[in-house]
Amino acid sequence: MDFFKYIHAVGTGPKGNRDLSFEESKDMMQQVLDQSVPSEQIAAFLLGWRLKPETTEEFRGALTACDTYTQKENIPNSIELGYPFDGKAKNPYIFPLVAKILQKTDLNLVIMGDEKQPAKDGITIKNICDNIILSQNIKYFNRKNYLNKLHMLTDIRNKLGLRSGFNTIEKLPNVANSNYAITGVFHKPYVKKYVEIFADRYKKFALIQGNEGTPELFSKGRLWITEEGDDIKEIIIDPQYYGINYKKSWDTITLADSLEQLNNPSDAYLKLAKLNAAVYLFIAQKYKTIEDAFDAIG
Repeated sequence: MDFFKYIHAVGTGPKGNRDLSFEESKDMMQQVLDQSVPSEQIAAFLLGWRLKPETTEEFRGALTACDTYTQKENIPNSIELGYPFDGKAKNPYIFPLVAKILQKTDLNLVIMGDEKQPAKDGITIKNICDNIILSQNIKYFNRKNYLNKLHMLTDIRNKLGLRSGFNTIEKLPNVANSNYAITGVFHKPYVKKYVEIFADRYKKFALIQGNEGTPELFSKGRLWITEEGDDIKEIIIDPQYYGINYKKSWDTITLADSLEQLNNPSDAYLKLAKLNAAVYLFIAQKYKTIEDAFDAIG
C-alpha cells in the first residue's frame, strides 16, 4: 500500500487522523523495516504516530511484522528482560549480579542490546555487555544479528532525536522463545496497554516500576503480573522489608562508574541484586512467593 496513506492517517491533525488497522500497521512496519520508502517519510510517520498517539492494535501489527524478520533461538528455562534501548543515565545496571546469584538455579536471563536509541543519553545494555564478562546463564542477543533491519534504522531514529512507537515495540522481541518476560513501566495507566500488546506472547508476563524504565527494582515499587484470563495481580515490593537500604543516585554516571559498581559492589547493592533475582524466580513460577524465593537463595 502507498506509504503516504499512512503518513496522512497520523499526520493531518485531530480531525483528520485515524487509527491504522492491524494489517495496515503490519504493512507499514514491513515497509519501514525494508526501508523501501525515503527516510524522510519514515521520520514523518514516526513523529505523527507518536503524537496521534499509537494504539494497541497498531503496536501488535507492527510487532508481528518484526517477528517475520527476527532470528530466534530457543533458550529453555529463561525469562526475557525488556530493557529500554536508550539506556540508563543515573544508576548502574544490576543484571550481571542477578545472574551470578541465579547460577544456583536453572533460570537463564535473556537480554537484548544495540546502539543507543533516542531519547535518553544513557549507558546501554550493549555498553555493559561489551565491557564485562557475563555469567553463562545470561544470554545476550545483539540486535544487529537478530533483527538487523530494525538495527539499520538507528541513524534515522537518532536524527529524529525523539521517542517513537519503536521504543515500545523493541523491548520484548521474544527472541529466545522464553515462557516468561518482564519489562519496566513508569506509570500505572500503561500497564493495561503493555499487557494487551505483549501478554499473549508468554506463559507469564510481568511489569514493574523499575529503575529508569528498566525491569530492575531499586526502591519501593509495584509489580504487576498477569494471571489466568485478563486478571492482573498487583504486588507492592519494598526493599526495606528485606533489610535493604540502597540509595539511588540522582546524578548522571559514566560507563566507568557503572562498571566499577558491578565489579566491586557494595553489600547493599548485592542484597538488592538478590531481591531482583527473587522477583524473577517468582515470575518464572519457581516459588510461590517472592519471600520464599528470597529465603531460598540464601
